[in-house]
Amino acid sequence: MRATYMFGAGDVRIIEVPAPTLQAPTDAIVRVTMACVCGSDLHPYHSMPASEEGSPMGHEFIGIIEELGSEVTCLSVGDLVISPFAFSDNTCSFCQEGFHTACKHGGWYGTPEVGGAQAELMRVPQAAGTLVKIPNDVDETFLPSLLTLSDVYLTGYHAAHMGRVEPGKTVTVIGDGAVGLSAVLAAKQLGAEKIILMGRHTSRTDLGRKFGATHVVAERGDEGIAKVMELTDGEGSHVVLEAVGLMPAYEQAYGIVRPGGIISRVGVPQYEDAPIGFGSLFGKNAMLAGGPAPVRAYIEAAIPQVLNGEIDPGQVFDADLPLSEVAEAYRLMNDREALKVIVRP
Repeated sequence: MRATYMFGAGDVRIIEVPAPTLQAPTDAIVRVTMACVCGSDLHPYHSMPASEEGSPMGHEFIGIIEELGSEVTCLSVGDLVISPFAFSDNTCSFCQEGFHTACKHGGWYGTPEVGGAQAELMRVPQAAGTLVKIPNDVDETFLPSLLTLSDVYLTGYHAAHMGRVEPGKTVTVIGDGAVGLSAVLAAKQLGAEKIILMGRHTSRTDLGRKFGATHVVAERGDEGIAKVMELTDGEGSHVVLEAVGLMPAYEQAYGIVRPGGIISRVGVPQYEDAPIGFGSLFGKNAMLAGGPAPVRAYIEAAIPQVLNGEIDPGQVFDADLPLSEVAEAYRLMNDREALKVIVRP
């Protein structure tokens, strides 16, 4: 079958690999019908050392079940399913507490053992706990929004959830990528009164306004901090949702968080050490939250929101390419010519 592999920074290829097979009675084989490129895929695209073996890519997908292990009794061959970006059993203590990305029997797509979702077929471990069925006759216009429930929208939602967004709160979102815009939409859904989006790309911030942003701040660094403080009467933001993962974004976050406020990070940190002392968090009694989004905890409640038209997070997709052109999908996102790209095997 065809699958996407990355062989080094900027080196994305479609190669032929053996089709996956059931390896455990808890597995499923899914034919991928729709996948996409994630902003986190761009981190190795920028920095991955050259490799002869390459790494399988992709972790967001919708597909149709082709085979099931003997212990997967809650699903059927032919079911249309969404997969969260991490697999989990949905039964262990961490899953029951809502943190599926820490599942005792879970793991991650995009490894040599499991494979990546930017491919024709996918082996899904812990299929009963991971895969979520959607109606096979769902209108195709809903599929992009349903695909965002695999990761991007519910990652934005997780940021807002962990930040304790609620009515009356002022929320600042740092980052105008797909996750940042999803965080704006989620903050609006949770009732935030004022939503400030920090981003510089007008086409993206325009969508942010459509999703619910009340203000846009294009400035960065000290100028950006000053602008947010001005918009909040010098008090800062109750909640800061950091969707970038770079140190300058974190520095902006603790510069604008209100005393007693919360910084919720879902941008994968590209740094090991972050200031937490008196001048950053301690002096403000500010809290730091966030992490890999346990989207499995939220996905079943979000599906009806999509299908009844309450939310339309699929608007973050602005390009749609066949799997054979996946390298172009990476280039478009890397060069900021596209916000997020659908890939169809």
